[in-house]
Amino acid sequence: MPFTQILHPSQIGLAVDALRAGDLVVFPTDTVYGVAALAQNEHAVIRLFAAKGRDFKVALPVMVADIALVGGVARPLPGFLELAQAFWPGPLTIVLPRLPSIPDLVTGGDTVGLRIPDHPLALELLRLVDAPLAVTSANRSGEPPARTAEEARAQLEGRVEVIVDGGTAPGGQASTVLDLTQSPPKIVRPGPITADQILAIIGEVT
Repeated sequence: MPFTQILHPSQIGLAVDALRAGDLVVFPTDTVYGVAALAQNEHAVIRLFAAKGRDFKVALPVMVADIALVGGVARPLPGFLELAQAFWPGPLTIVLPRLPSIPDLVTGGDTVGLRIPDHPLALELLRLVDAPLAVTSANRSGEPPARTAEEARAQLEGRVEVIVDGGTAPGGQASTVLDLTQSPPKIVRPGPITADQILAIIGEVT
């Protein structure tokens, strides 16, 4: 079984190198710990599905470092910019039409869920790798999401190359998922950002 390396946040450069090499990296976000692969590296994405034991039909969310990068991976829709400015960085995943720059393997369809996490370590990693990451919760499918590096290691030891130990993830709850491709926009997974908060920005949601 491959060895999983535990890194201190000061060693984040090694995590960046691992991602660029096609390895899988676990790190804390503002919600739970996530496990990531370069979104545009299909081999790494296949390994991510395998590490999770996740069905290939279940889409992977994508994280970016800045709102300005969204236009390179998705087509912004009305209301997107207002929502992003209100809730990013933060626990809101916004579903938009996917551009070909994101492989179909990542999303299994024509849309992609995007987020900027509100966690300094996650943001630093995203900025340094300078590429969109496919990121999902760091756990085996069907098991509880990990809130610590040790919880992630217990489930993913030998399935990922690197775990960055950034302490306990502060949120503990997966992000709200809002599908802007539907009319009216639809919350497909409730989370920390409420329907009332979204209504206050875009005026309609189901």
